[in-house]
Amino acid sequence: MEKEAAGIKTMYREVLKGLSMRPKTLPSKYFYDERGSKLFDAICDLKEYYVTRTELSIMERYMDEIVSVIGERAMLIEYGSGSSEKIKRILDAESGIEVYVPIDISREFLFENAAIIAGRYPRLEVLPVCADFSKPFDLPHPEKEIEKRVVYFPGSTIGNFHRQEARDFLRNIARVCGKDSGLIIGVDLKKDERVLHAAYNDARGLTAEFNLNQLQRLNRELGSNFDLNKFAHKALYNREAGRIEMHIVSNDKQRVNINGSVIDFEKNESIWTESSYKYHIEEFQELALQAGFHPQKVWTDERNYFSIHYLKVD
Repeated sequence: MEKEAAGIKTMYREVLKGLSMRPKTLPSKYFYDERGSKLFDAICDLKEYYVTRTELSIMERYMDEIVSVIGERAMLIEYGSGSSEKIKRILDAESGIEVYVPIDISREFLFENAAIIAGRYPRLEVLPVCADFSKPFDLPHPEKEIEKRVVYFPGSTIGNFHRQEARDFLRNIARVCGKDSGLIIGVDLKKDERVLHAAYNDARGLTAEFNLNQLQRLNRELGSNFDLNKFAHKALYNREAGRIEMHIVSNDKQRVNINGSVIDFEKNESIWTESSYKYHIEEFQELALQAGFHPQKVWTDERNYFSIHYLKVD
């Protein structure tokens, strides 16, 4: 209970700080309550959202090579484990993984999926960690003896960090895992802007629902009074910065109360909820080098929509 109360206080502090800025912002980690996590999984199945489908096709094509770089007697640490669909494919490929450490901020979702993995792979040691992986956290100590740590960071979440933040985040992974450890990471690539626009403005409106769910979460957990009918989803591509920007736009001039704190909105004022940076392969490899990693392998699809990189700590 104390930990939960501390988490609410942290959320309250971070939300007020973000909404007091110009432009207003919200930390993207608050997308992922239980409902947000399920909405994101549904988005991944959309025709317009090429990321998951393309990443899975790369994994299928190059699975032997991916398993080979993981090696034997490995601890695989998955950042943002989600539904665990991708890790199941790696585990089914007879990899040398002895210990699996899924890390996710959504506790219920995390332990539910960890139990499924443990039941499906009884010889695997499964050690779930509920944490915000963008900040320092302690890795569990496995009972099994391991020879190598490999971080698995699928999807395109690295793109949610601004460039300097991404560099610092990668540097922290290198410190946590130590010398000779590895990182398998998904990176979305720069492409036709029409493809990007469709992916973040889907016809079913799931991305809009996912974005606005943050306000619903603030109402539930912080006692705020956001009227979701007075806000709208907006996603655009910032060509100069090389990123998709997601916003929640106020349809009217209005005032919102967050547990006693008042936040004013002008008409058409937005809350910047997420960035999703896109990279050229060479751009990301240079970023990884600056963070203390040495690029080893990169796998892409035929259209060069998406890439999976294997990096080693120098």
